[in-house]
Amino acid sequence: MHQPSVRSLACAVALLFASLSTSAAAPPVSGIVVDPSGKVLSRVLVTLVDSAGRAIDSTYTYPDGTFRLGSDAPAGCRVQVALAGFQAISTACGQDVRIALTVAPIQEAVVVSATRTEAPLAQLASSATVIGAEEIERRQRPPLTDLLRSTPGAVVVANGSHGAVASLFLRGGESNYTKVLLDGIPLNEPGGTFDFGGVSTQNLERIEIVRGAQSALFGSDAMSGVIQLFTTRASDKTGGGAAIEGGSFATSRLSANAAGKAGDLDYSVGAAHYMTDNEGENNEFDNTTLSGTAGLALSRSTTLRFVGRAELGTAGTPGQTAFGRPDLDAGFERNNGVGGVTFTQAITPSLSQHATYALTTTHQTSTNLILDPPYTPSFEGRTAPFEFSDFAYDTHNELRRHYATYQADWRLPAAGGAAGTHLLTTALDWDGERAMLTDREAKTSTSASRNNIGWTLQEQALWSRVFVTGGLRVEHNDSFGTAVVPRGSIAYIAHRAQGALGDTKLKASAGRGIKEPTLLQSFSVSPFGLGNPELEPERSTSVDVGIEQRLASNRARVELTWFGSRYRDIISTQTISFNPFTSQYFNIGLTRARGAELSGELAPAAGVLVRGGYTLLDSKVIDSTSSFSTVFAPGQWLLRRPRHSGFVGIAFTRARFSADLAGVFVGHRVDSDFSSLEPPMLSNDGYATWDLRAAYRVIGPLSVTVAAENLADADYMDPLGYPALGRAVRIGAKVGF
Repeated sequence: MHQPSVRSLACAVALLFASLSTSAAAPPVSGIVVDPSGKVLSRVLVTLVDSAGRAIDSTYTYPDGTFRLGSDAPAGCRVQVALAGFQAISTACGQDVRIALTVAPIQEAVVVSATRTEAPLAQLASSATVIGAEEIERRQRPPLTDLLRSTPGAVVVANGSHGAVASLFLRGGESNYTKVLLDGIPLNEPGGTFDFGGVSTQNLERIEIVRGAQSALFGSDAMSGVIQLFTTRASDKTGGGAAIEGGSFATSRLSANAAGKAGDLDYSVGAAHYMTDNEGENNEFDNTTLSGTAGLALSRSTTLRFVGRAELGTAGTPGQTAFGRPDLDAGFERNNGVGGVTFTQAITPSLSQHATYALTTTHQTSTNLILDPPYTPSFEGRTAPFEFSDFAYDTHNELRRHYATYQADWRLPAAGGAAGTHLLTTALDWDGERAMLTDREAKTSTSASRNNIGWTLQEQALWSRVFVTGGLRVEHNDSFGTAVVPRGSIAYIAHRAQGALGDTKLKASAGRGIKEPTLLQSFSVSPFGLGNPELEPERSTSVDVGIEQRLASNRARVELTWFGSRYRDIISTQTISFNPFTSQYFNIGLTRARGAELSGELAPAAGVLVRGGYTLLDSKVIDSTSSFSTVFAPGQWLLRRPRHSGFVGIAFTRARFSADLAGVFVGHRVDSDFSSLEPPMLSNDGYATWDLRAAYRVIGPLSVTVAAENLADADYMDPLGYPALGRAVRIGAKVGF
């Protein structure tokens, strides 16, 4: 009677032992993926294949570089690991295997600014450029503007000399449409204004430029793109260096840096001082940069990090010297500082959080207290019909931005395989903007205060060939109320690397941007531009589609992107009374910009890298922001944004010697003399410049350096009235330890 039950029990026991035996023989596959230096690599595709090469399961590595596949390992299985910019590898299955990827000739870049998380550029649809530590060092840590000029879609306009006001126009947007961050901390003045003229690259290890509206991630000011600067972090070795150089235009630069680790503490500090007379009267520029970061590991998964940076500078402002005499006493002083502390914790391999508090301060003083003699502007046969008189001014602005953020990143459970890998990010940001705007000449001051709160939600879905990102942000601003801005993108790997032909990536993205009014636009009491508390935010809508192709066994990469942007509710002044004269700020402008970006890299041999890019920009004023100005009339190209621009760079590194040749090309563009010349100057000719930088290691840690800027001594104005500097040569030395 009980025999069937005994047999059933025996069968069950046998099956149990067989299962245990199989499990012991074929445990789940797990391991870690690292680069040649041992640094962990996240979001690397790991695929489990059987002995016949058929895919069984796949997943992506966690932020700590580890992976675990849910399927058991059948006999003869292998693990295939692939990430663009690295050589693909296949290895036998196992537990806790360590897989080191070899870097390809054209390396992969990891971008933070496109998703607020670390992500390989190959898995993103965003149009982004990453300038790494090697390039910054090879180009001898130039001003930030020099590096931005070598970026697709970017046009830099500087008022003629080092340290003068410099503006960035990204994809046809206005100069205050780009969000600027330092290690995640916003640097823009309230309303988006940012002067790139005095910013050095001292103690920076990476610069990321992401093009297109990014307000869904970063809120106000990210209308046409985001630029993020990253402070140098310490490596495993303690070291540092110092450099000195001098040359044309009484230019000199001193710099020093040090970095290291001591137990659970890592640190990196740097300082630089730059001065020049810029070949002109009252055109001196003097700048000091101080930078540092320190991190304390509270545990294996928790870190507390401080970051700080200061740019302290003074500059003479002689004005449009191409049209007349220089102003001999006008000057500008700017002292910018930022400090922040960040708490980061990896709660589990799939869940992390971080919180930051930071304070950014700006002190600006602009003075002209001595009246220079009147003059009549003239240039090459053009003359103004009346004299221009000097006028006195003395303004001092103090700006403070309190910034606090909390962000959590969660990799959803049971991810991988056909279901894909899903990454969820949520962030809550607060900006507290405070300002005191003082006109010492008129003895008036304006106090301003505004708060901005934004909540972001984003999901990234990853499959082996398809990468989808979607998100939105709800932004509440004391000036304009509440706005919702979405963003979405998709990238598709149409062809996986096989032989000489590498990955083919198709991509598309779309998003909306917003920008709050400046403090003057909201709070000014001047009758020449009354503030308007009812202003709406300026808004943008941007789309782009493109293709990226890797070639010649990862020795070449080419990317072509079409983009289109529409900028509306642009703020400008309108006259509301002629007697007495009064104007006020209103949302009145509408423009559009569309075009194409072509860029590429080629590594034909070891130590040789060629880069280049070309941008075609078709821009147009639709609703003018100035009813009386010809250059702002409907149908015109946007001011100072050329239809054609581009860059090329050739880098060579071999043993003791390195050299970098960089060329920038800017085409014909709409401009204005703004000096009432007759006949008026309403356009600006194109120009090309070349810079050469080289270094030779003489002995041990000692190297000599040489730099030649505007190598061909091009004669041009950028913008009209501000002559660019001629050829400049500097010689220096640097030592490392």
